[in-house]
Amino acid sequence: MKQFKFPTSKPDLTAVAQYLSTGTAKSIVVMVGAGISTAAGIPDFRSPKTGLYHNLSRLNLPYAEAVFDIDYFRRKPEAFYMLAQELYPGKFRPTMFHSFLKLLEDRGVLRRVYTQNIDTLEEIAGVSPEKVVYAHGSFATNHCIDCHKEMSKVDIEAFMKKDDIPKCSRCGGYVKPDIVFFGENLPARFFKLLPGDLDAADLVIVAGTSLQVHPFASLPSQVSCPRVLFNLESVGDFGRRKTDVIKLGPCDEGIEQLVELCKWDKQLKDLWTKTAKTANVAEEEDAASASQKKILKALATTAAANAEDASASKEESSAEEGSEEEDESLAQDDLDEVQQAIEAFNELEIAVASEDATASKSESAVEKAKV
Repeated sequence: MKQFKFPTSKPDLTAVAQYLSTGTAKSIVVMVGAGISTAAGIPDFRSPKTGLYHNLSRLNLPYAEAVFDIDYFRRKPEAFYMLAQELYPGKFRPTMFHSFLKLLEDRGVLRRVYTQNIDTLEEIAGVSPEKVVYAHGSFATNHCIDCHKEMSKVDIEAFMKKDDIPKCSRCGGYVKPDIVFFGENLPARFFKLLPGDLDAADLVIVAGTSLQVHPFASLPSQVSCPRVLFNLESVGDFGRRKTDVIKLGPCDEGIEQLVELCKWDKQLKDLWTKTAKTANVAEEEDAASASQKKILKALATTAAANAEDASASKEESSAEEGSEEEDESLAQDDLDEVQQAIEAFNELEIAVASEDATASKSESAVEKAKV
């Protein structure tokens, strides 16, 4: 077994910085989760009150993870596509941590990035595609769930812009991005590259992950080299080894401290500056307004479908004494939710129309002033 040792006896960020800056670490494997993207405005999955699973509770899903359940998707794809509208690449800027990955590649020490994220911010930050393994898939490619015919990114975006569910031109089946759902296999590339990468690693950096989803959760325990964790809380078996370094807190804050100790902070800042967006404020406000309308429309559609299910369930079980009143209550709750969603959607349309009219009057006044 290979023997690894930090330049100093005390395992801390200073030791990691020396390990990096002296060139001792030549083959770094990074394993990341949703926590490295929260600074970009993308919520993680499991945080109470702010996580995606909590926010999806308004859709009245049978359970939060159903949005990524392939069987549920076959019956009601609307919930997933509501989420896809929120997370689709192009809306978010990479974080400092993403730029740190690019910095490692530029310095020639990045072996691979294994990411649980589907946002593709690693590549948007400039990391080469061959350096990234999307353990749970991504939005990069799309296929029919029945006949597996591929749909181009342009075509699937056209469906989404019209708030339509993408359907296969060959068989009529639903099309979804190649994100790994519960009940589906991980990408073959994950299993092909993993053994060699873990064996070659002389430093493993783990960041922004709860390490609850397997097989990804077991990866850090499979290496013998020094490990560094940037996370809000300690996870997995971190802390059980003498060479483990744990930095608790936001991932960006931790990585900026490490980079400063390495004296690479200017390089990191330059790389992150290159990722800046150029969209003006008006365009961002228009996009936000459109996004709100789409969310409310998807909410109304999904709630309506759930109400129909509740009604159907009522008819099937009406023969059982005592169940009728409970079913009626459930169905009425769903119908009330539909009505509330529709009313909110209509109010938003009126507000947007009013804003558009005001903007139009302002533009007209400016034109008259010019004349």
